[in-house]
Amino acid sequence: MTSVSSEMVNSAAKAAVERPSLIPRRWYYHVALWIVCLILGFPLFYSILVATQNNSDVYAYRFLPGDSLADNWDFVMNTAKLMPYMLNSVVVSIAVTVGKTILSLLAGLAFVYYRFPGKWLVFGFVLITLMMPTEILVIALFRFVNSIGLGNNPLALILPFIASATGTFLFRQHFANIPAELSEAAQLDGATPLQFLFRVLVPMSWNAIGALVVIQFIYSWNMYLWPALIIQGQEGQVVQVGLRTLIGADVGISFGPLMMGAVIASLPPVIVFVLLQKQFMSGFALSRDK
Repeated sequence: MTSVSSEMVNSAAKAAVERPSLIPRRWYYHVALWIVCLILGFPLFYSILVATQNNSDVYAYRFLPGDSLADNWDFVMNTAKLMPYMLNSVVVSIAVTVGKTILSLLAGLAFVYYRFPGKWLVFGFVLITLMMPTEILVIALFRFVNSIGLGNNPLALILPFIASATGTFLFRQHFANIPAELSEAAQLDGATPLQFLFRVLVPMSWNAIGALVVIQFIYSWNMYLWPALIIQGQEGQVVQVGLRTLIGADVGISFGPLMMGAVIASLPPVIVFVLLQKQFMSGFALSRDK
C-alpha cells in the first residue's frame, strides 16, 4: 500500500513538473526582446502613420491614422512621379545582383578548383577590397568612368559594381567545404568546369546564392552617393535620389508625401528579403555537412 502511494505521489509530482506553465521560464528575456522589437519597429510604424497624415497632424504628434492617405499617394505618384525612379532602381539592382552573383560563382570556382601562380596573393587583394568602401574610391571611379565615356549613362550604375569581394569570399568558403570527391567524379565523367559548376555546385549552393542576392540587392537599391554624382538629370536617376523631389525647397517639407515615398521605396527590398529569408538565414552556415 505504501509503495502504491509513493508511486502515485511521484507520478503526480512528475506530471506537475512536466505541465506547461502559463508564464515561460526566464520570462524577463521575453520581456526584454519585446521591448527591443518595439523600439526597433517604432520608426517604421510611425513612418506608416505619417504617410497618412498632413503637416498639421504631424506637428500635433497624432498617433492615429490621418485622412490624407489618398492625397499623399496622388502627390507621390502623379506630381513627384516616383514610379520611373522605382523602375530604374529595379533594373539597376537586378542587373548588379545578377552580375555579382555570376562573377562571384566563377571567382569562387577559380580560387578553389584551379591552381595558378599567385592564387593566394590575388585572393589576399580581394579580401583587402572588403575594407575599402565605395566612398573612398568615388573620386577615382568618377574620373575613370567619365574618361571612358560612361558619364551620365545608366551603365555607369551597373558595370563598376558587378564584381563583389563579399560574394567571392562567400563562395570560396562554401566551395572549399564541399567534398573534393565530387570534383574528381565530375572529371572522370568528362564534365567541363562550367558543367561542374552549374550542374553540381550551383544546386548545392542555393542557400549561399540566396543570401548573396539579398545582400547585394539591398546594397544596390540603397545606393545614393554614386548615382547622385554620375547621373545628371532625372531621366535615368534611381529612387533614393528621386526622393529628393519630395522635399519642396520653397514651401518646406511635406512630411506626409515624404514618408509615403520612403515607405513605397522600401517595399522591393522587403519583398526580396521575405521571399529569400530562409536562404538568407541558412546561407552562412558553411559546413562540410551541407
